[in-house]
Amino acid sequence: MVSSDISPAMMTDMYEYTMLDAALKDGTAARQSVFEVFTRHLPSGRRYGVTAGLGRILAYLKNFRLNDSELAYLHDNHIVSPETVDYLSSFTFTGTIRAYREGEMFFANSPILQVEGSFGECVLLETLVLSILNYDCSVASAASRITSAAGGRPCADMGGRRISEYAAIAASRAAVVGGFASTANLAAAKLYGIPCIGTAAHAFTLVHDTERDAFTSQISALGAKTTLLTDTYNIDDAIKTAVEVAGSGLGGIRIDSGDLASLAQRARHQLDALGATDTKITVTNDLDEYAIAALAAAPIDSYGVGTRLVTGSGHVTNNMVYKLVEREGADGSMHPVAKKSFGKATDGWRKRAVRSYQYGLAQGEVVLAGDQVSLESCELPAEYGDTRDLQITAVDHGSIDESLTTREAMFAAREYHSAALRELPVSALSLSDGEPAIPTQVITVSRG
Repeated sequence: MVSSDISPAMMTDMYEYTMLDAALKDGTAARQSVFEVFTRHLPSGRRYGVTAGLGRILAYLKNFRLNDSELAYLHDNHIVSPETVDYLSSFTFTGTIRAYREGEMFFANSPILQVEGSFGECVLLETLVLSILNYDCSVASAASRITSAAGGRPCADMGGRRISEYAAIAASRAAVVGGFASTANLAAAKLYGIPCIGTAAHAFTLVHDTERDAFTSQISALGAKTTLLTDTYNIDDAIKTAVEVAGSGLGGIRIDSGDLASLAQRARHQLDALGATDTKITVTNDLDEYAIAALAAAPIDSYGVGTRLVTGSGHVTNNMVYKLVEREGADGSMHPVAKKSFGKATDGWRKRAVRSYQYGLAQGEVVLAGDQVSLESCELPAEYGDTRDLQITAVDHGSIDESLTTREAMFAAREYHSAALRELPVSALSLSDGEPAIPTQVITVSRG
């Protein structure tokens, strides 16, 4: 989703390549390594996060290699040495990626993505992986809160004009993972098969001599089942005119300003009185989960959400990090590595994430840290109840699971998310500040 002459391998920070260059020279580039993506804390006020973006990462990974002009750029600008240019000219990711599936909940210290391979190939993925996960997870998390507040009423993404052009496409996809039903963005609709919505803006009414002329034109072009924008002048007059022009079979009206709850209630009564009992009411106008929750009692059929959705409803990033947690030593065996920096400490060893359940409800997330053999053989005590492993293998020694990149995978992620949300304690749906929906515990395990 970038210009076709820019490869995914250029969507990165310069220091990824300078690190690679130095590591190739000193021999550490070949060391087997494990990197993990996690956040140290959820954004303020959030009780859970929603994973999204894995499918986009995998789609980019298929073409993660520099073209000739990009290799020349790195060489000519003295970013890497000629030896590193040679290495990059035939680069292909041959490592393994394990991850939380899209639609899965995550919490502080959840290892939502784990990359294993040589240091040289793993380090190059950092910027691209973080840019996708930080943004997509933020939008999906906002979408989940918004659709939960909507209580089953469909929500449409209308945020394309509030964010950059390519971020708008990514936002549409992430919004679907979080529960949205449709998008106004044509590029996203075409690329991902998302149902597309949209009819007319206020400018269309204003360019006509009268509101009646505008409605007549729209209905002539789109049919009586279209949705007419009714708040350009006077809503009562607009609804009356709309039904006169379209008949009682008018598809819908949209209200984009004012006291939406009161206006929707009045509009519903007026439509019913005019015989348009099946005409739907859509509202827009800077909506977020809080505004939608306040509209729960109003006779509204659907919502259009823009700015707050595509900006993560106040949290456009999850502050996710990509950290080396395990690497091959001079003795050929794997060793844990961890930062000790104040406020930025990390846990060494690769992680295995497990969610525990009682009576079908999630009660906690257990993050096991240890070497591969220890993690595979570890069994949790009976008091943890039923458990479910959270990570799936998305790339196996360079072989990408293509099924995770499809349109069907995106819609399946929405269904998976809906089911996963029902497994959380009901407090997860609260919009007030509070603790995470379930606690997370990090446990280091060892052989024997």
